Amino acid sequence: MSINESLTRWNKSEPFELQVARGQIRGHSIVHIFGYNPDVDSASEETVWTAGGLYQHLDTPSIMKVSSSSASDTSAGVGARSIYIVGINSTGGEVTETVTLNGQTPVNTTHTYSSIQTSSVVSIGSATHNEGNISIGTGTVTGGVPANIYGHILATENKSLIGHYTIPAGYTGYLISGGMSSGTEGGTAYITGRLKVKQNDIVYTSSIVTFGNGQVNFDFKYPVAIPEGACIQATAKSTANNEAVSCNFEVVLIKNEDL
Repeated sequence: MSINESLTRWNKSEPFELQVARGQIRGHSIVHIFGYNPDVDSASEETVWTAGGLYQHLDTPSIMKVSSSSASDTSAGVGARSIYIVGINSTGGEVTETVTLNGQTPVNTTHTYSSIQTSSVVSIGSATHNEGNISIGTGTVTGGVPANIYGHILATENKSLIGHYTIPAGYTGYLISGGMSSGTEGGTAYITGRLKVKQNDIVYTSSIVTFGNGQVNFDFKYPVAIPEGACIQATAKSTANNEAVSCNFEVVLIKNEDL
């Protein structure tokens, strides 16, 4: 036995969480959700994601347009050259694809989507990061920005940062832990953060926290079950404008046939 082999294959134990992360537990997988909103204001509640505003699903899954605010994010450019997309299709299941960028000119996706789970840069030029904001959306595209945005990669980040996730068809999600944080200007403002679950077109507030500078953690001794088709998201509203908020969540997906 080499030292690189899994001990679990030899009937010895490893932490269950590590076995899930290594793909050794049938029907189980872990999803890490990270969100960031650099500009939360006092006027309205926003999803913790880089595009700003409240995240919306499409009523009818549609072909998406993928574009960047920078002409350098193109197939032979110095910035991002292609991105990998994970989204929810008309059946409620996850589908994936890779899209080659063409700067500010939109490129259509192959699949139709009702929401975008995550997106990331998979090939890059000499800049080593996406030069512009990469958007995945619908409607008229102006300067590389579509009228309606459903996926977003902030410039230089190479990966979407969105505090929103839909449980794919055939799975149940179990929310294990999470947290929200902010460093409010001057420490005088405070953030009202919410964890929301949307199920059967009804949005339920599952928890509310208020905080200023620092972080609030969620640790669920008994994980919160979220059924297929439901989505979770973190939202924030501030008592002052231009505040930055981040969030993180861990969800274990288990195939319903394995429950």
